[in-house]
Amino acid sequence: MTEHGAGTNTASSDPDDISQIGSSPTRISDASLRYEAKRALVWASVIGLIILTVYISQSLLVIFGAMVLASMIDGGARLLGRAIKIPRVWRVVIVLLVTLAFFVWLAAYAGTQISREAAQLPQIVESQISVAIQWLDAQGFGIRQDDIKGFAGNLMGGVGTVTRAIGGILGGLTTLFLITIIGIYVAMEPQLYERGVAWMLPREKRGDFYQTASIMGTTMRKLMAGRLVGMVFEGAVTWIMLSIYGVPMAALLGILTGLLAFIPNIGALMAGVLMVMVGFSGGTDMGLYTVFVYFVVQTFDGYVVIPLIAKKTVDLAPALVLAAQLIMGILFGILGLFLADPMLAMIKVMLERRAEKNGADGEDASLENRSPENDRPENDRPENNRPENNRRGEGAIADGA
Repeated sequence: MTEHGAGTNTASSDPDDISQIGSSPTRISDASLRYEAKRALVWASVIGLIILTVYISQSLLVIFGAMVLASMIDGGARLLGRAIKIPRVWRVVIVLLVTLAFFVWLAAYAGTQISREAAQLPQIVESQISVAIQWLDAQGFGIRQDDIKGFAGNLMGGVGTVTRAIGGILGGLTTLFLITIIGIYVAMEPQLYERGVAWMLPREKRGDFYQTASIMGTTMRKLMAGRLVGMVFEGAVTWIMLSIYGVPMAALLGILTGLLAFIPNIGALMAGVLMVMVGFSGGTDMGLYTVFVYFVVQTFDGYVVIPLIAKKTVDLAPALVLAAQLIMGILFGILGLFLADPMLAMIKVMLERRAEKNGADGEDASLENRSPENDRPENDRPENNRPENNRRGEGAIADGA
């Protein structure tokens, strides 16, 4: 007994015994304090994630631009698949080759004229601004050309961080190159990247993710298809109507109108200002004709083309689109203006899916809480058919009699 007891005491006093180490100094024994510490950790993680998102927001916007381009390529490949039954990769290649051929044709047959007109456009715009300032000064408005230039410089300087960060034309071409390459890779094998994102989610969330991603993809394809239709319509009609009257730079104005039509609301206004300035450089009659062309094109586009597109895609409120463009333009510059509308459409789809899921979960919970006993008539419930209840009812009848 003595030796056994001594052996036990020796083992318990061993400094290497793990059981003798005790609690960790970082362990929180109080359950309420431990719960609050977990909450603080969650909030700190959320704040850190927001800071990280803001820090890399420019890169995320480039990736989103690549997703928009991939949806356009994917839409063309799907449309081609209805007529030609070939593998998807070859359909994507055909879409890319057709797009490249169009730009090569545009540069070969109209590049010289358009480049010459593009070089003359700034001079015409500046001269028309001078004429407008002189007219305003004659009417009693004390506006100087230096004030206009300073305001324009401040406006362009505060457009956004992306334009300042990319470092001019070289940076812009690099950004466009990255968007194109990433968009082509995603368009080649979209399921590969979709599975990669789903793999990082819990198993019970993957089905809802696939459904939401499918709806987002369909909405984006329809939105971009409608946008391309509007761009082609505005650019072609503007070019034809300006050419009929002999307005200078008709081809350049048509191309600029079509490209700026990608930006809702703001793009049409910018194209109209350029068109009217060039028109009034050729005289009052030509200027009034360009105003007429602008209103005809925008009226038909606003009352016919856009409503038809909105029925097939996401119908966004104009004020909401303008607010999103204002925020995205201030934060990310011209790239934010181009991508504000698609991003707003994706956010709306995500919120609608979330609302549908919450509504379905609420209905399921109400059905689970509903008991079959509650659906029975009150006289048929078991508690009302007990003997004592019957005796009570007979006594009440006797008393009433």
